[in-house]
Amino acid sequence: MLNLTVAQDGSGDYASISEAVLAVPYELEAEITIGPGVYREKLVCEKRRITLRGAGADATRLVWGDGGRLPHPDGRSTHTFRSYTAFFSGEQLTVEDLTIENDAGPGSAVGQAVAAYVDSARAVFRRVKLLGNQDTLFCAPLPEKEREKDGFLGPRTFAPRRATAQYYQNCEIAGDIDFIFGGADALFEQCTLRTVDNHIPHSYITAPSGPADGLGFVFWDCDFVSDCPAGTIYLGRPWRPTGKTAVLDCRLGAHISPEGFIGWNDRTDTDLAQFVEAGSSGEGAAPRPAWVHTPSAADAAALLARARKRCRPEL
Repeated sequence: MLNLTVAQDGSGDYASISEAVLAVPYELEAEITIGPGVYREKLVCEKRRITLRGAGADATRLVWGDGGRLPHPDGRSTHTFRSYTAFFSGEQLTVEDLTIENDAGPGSAVGQAVAAYVDSARAVFRRVKLLGNQDTLFCAPLPEKEREKDGFLGPRTFAPRRATAQYYQNCEIAGDIDFIFGGADALFEQCTLRTVDNHIPHSYITAPSGPADGLGFVFWDCDFVSDCPAGTIYLGRPWRPTGKTAVLDCRLGAHISPEGFIGWNDRTDTDLAQFVEAGSSGEGAAPRPAWVHTPSAADAAALLARARKRCRPEL
């Protein structure tokens, strides 16, 4: 394994994360240890098997500030999928003990602003803060087709769609509109999902777009928190008709809407999506509409076991 260090004071192999990643030959397994500091970089990390390990989420911070409405060097707007702070691809990615943030600002001012675009075949995030506003975390792949011109402008626009398995443990993910979105199979265990109050009427935590035979997003033993007004935040809405989100044994703040989930704007195909909730507690827990599935304890346990088998690495 190749081991590299990054330190802003010059004591490491490299002074920037990007330099260290570029130095890694694709075929080698590598571990990059990143010292404390604010690294203001737009990171592209496309390596076969790589680990990025910071000194703690409050100590090591990777920050950039592109927004979808902001100008891009090519003369067009940046659009959603070029706004990332960090783009990850390759076969196996592990990120631990750091923050990845897009600080461009609220979507009303700058548009979508992705902190992490995760397109690795298998990805693991532990004790990581993913911070932003609109569209904070994109769990690839993209849907097959865009709904508007240049909707998918950026990485992987023309690449074949590849299923991914993603695992997030003890992470904090913050944003407002659709701040966890995409077509991945992803398991979130013991995470904090924080909806940022940008004084908009409603916000949505997840926007899944995976296929009908996929797993979608599964949350277990998580805390959904916010300072937003009571009842104004939805757990999810389907970005594509067959998207799936499951919320299992989670604690929900008063900000969660009594409906729990909602359709995508004026689309009427919500019945094709699969929203599942079981074991919720807290002020945001409530009876949901009939189209939100309430599995038995045995079925909820089976769903969690399936998610762990698919997404969780061997511990």
